[in-house]
Amino acid sequence: EFEPTPIWVAVMTYLGYAVLFVFGHLRDFMRARNFETTKIAQELSSMKNFPALYHDFESFYTRNLYRRIRDCWNRPICSTPGPTFTLVERTTDDYGWTFRFTGKKNEYINLGSYNYLGFAESHGLCADATIESIKKYGVTCSSSRAEIGSITIHQKLESLVAEFVGKESAMVFGMGFATNSTNMPVLVDKGCLLISDELNHASLVLGARLTGATIKVFKHNDMEHLEGILRSSIIDGQPRTHRPWKKVLIVVEGIYSMEGSLVNLPEVIRLKKKYKAYVYLDEAHSIGALGPTGRGVVEHFGCNVDDVDIMMGTFTKSFGGSGGYIAASKEIIDRLRINSHSQLYAMSMSPPVVQQVLSAMEVIMGKDGTTNGRERIQALARNSRYFRQAAQKMGLLVYGNDASPVVPMLLFHPAKIAAASREMKKRGVAVVVVGYPATPIVESRVRFCISASHTKEHLDQALSALDEVADLLILKYSQRNPPCSFHSIRKWLEDKAFIVSS
Repeated sequence: EFEPTPIWVAVMTYLGYAVLFVFGHLRDFMRARNFETTKIAQELSSMKNFPALYHDFESFYTRNLYRRIRDCWNRPICSTPGPTFTLVERTTDDYGWTFRFTGKKNEYINLGSYNYLGFAESHGLCADATIESIKKYGVTCSSSRAEIGSITIHQKLESLVAEFVGKESAMVFGMGFATNSTNMPVLVDKGCLLISDELNHASLVLGARLTGATIKVFKHNDMEHLEGILRSSIIDGQPRTHRPWKKVLIVVEGIYSMEGSLVNLPEVIRLKKKYKAYVYLDEAHSIGALGPTGRGVVEHFGCNVDDVDIMMGTFTKSFGGSGGYIAASKEIIDRLRINSHSQLYAMSMSPPVVQQVLSAMEVIMGKDGTTNGRERIQALARNSRYFRQAAQKMGLLVYGNDASPVVPMLLFHPAKIAAASREMKKRGVAVVVVGYPATPIVESRVRFCISASHTKEHLDQALSALDEVADLLILKYSQRNPPCSFHSIRKWLEDKAFIVSS
């Protein structure tokens, strides 16, 4: 899943950042002595002795690196995030400090949204049902679930989620991030051991820190390292007292959203059984997108759902909605209903969002009487494989598993972050570029998100543009595949029978 970085690329990347840092400090020196005007917010003199809101390096990075290429992010769109979308064009006259709209709108191929199964649409079964739900329930419950914010479709969705993932009970929440961060403290606390993959999402990291449990981190998908931590931790027990741990919880993701890699779930389950631990599985990106019927990484590997103690997922990716769920035994879910901060204090899921998720899930499960859901899952798998293998064959350094709809392509050099985004946009393709702090500082990348709604024409146009940009910016770093053009491999792709959705 991870091709090694060529040594010369790593050296040049570090050199590129060194040059940027030198010039950044020079600019700060000039600003401090009023040789250069600055639009940075200044602290009041009365607050100079207050603790800093940000670490020095974070502030330096934002001011001198991120600000100059800020046009590559936060782009305003004015359409549904389908296979294509409409961007509101803007420009900056002061190198990223401020922006102004140009009055133009243009359509681009969308390779950045998490619309895996294409349910983020303004027409069709799901949209029609959502509009009807607004007429019946309005747009808000104006209360938390624990008070008077539970309505019949909340309960219906929870029952359907439990049925879909194969668990006894389930609970839904209005925000995916909060599903992790506010519920993990209910599951483990002081005296427990939480073992987390080093590449887990920020919501899992925050949730783990709020638990009060002892946290240990294992190398990404390294089962030997995980077993070593389990073995030594159980032998040593709790710090100072050496008492046995109250619980041991292993926290992993189904698809890692920045790497496109899949958790080695069979091995995680084997270790869980061997050392009597529990498993918390975050399926934010894998539920709906993996497995023959979209039931996620558990189905993809053919594992028993009963071997995963807590299953978490979100509705923002494959279901075209928002919010998240936790599915587990009735005993665990009942405990969450009483103690979860999201249940007690947060606003319940908006009724039209609940209906959108309900409708999408029913389509995936075939409860609408059609095979549309199955066809979307198959189209996503074909499209993901087509795009990933085409990019690899062209000589691009791509991370992740062939089954993953997340396709990260490494850029490395800081100057190429903005260049790749801007050049793809010139060619009619909108992409997401990612750098520090979302990735290690020397592993900047483009993260392509593939959808079942993309046609062969969309993907071919995007790959052709990517081929041009890769040649222009010298991005074909792979040592496994020699550089070649997309045109030269189209016949190979056809011979491999990659039939993409139409």
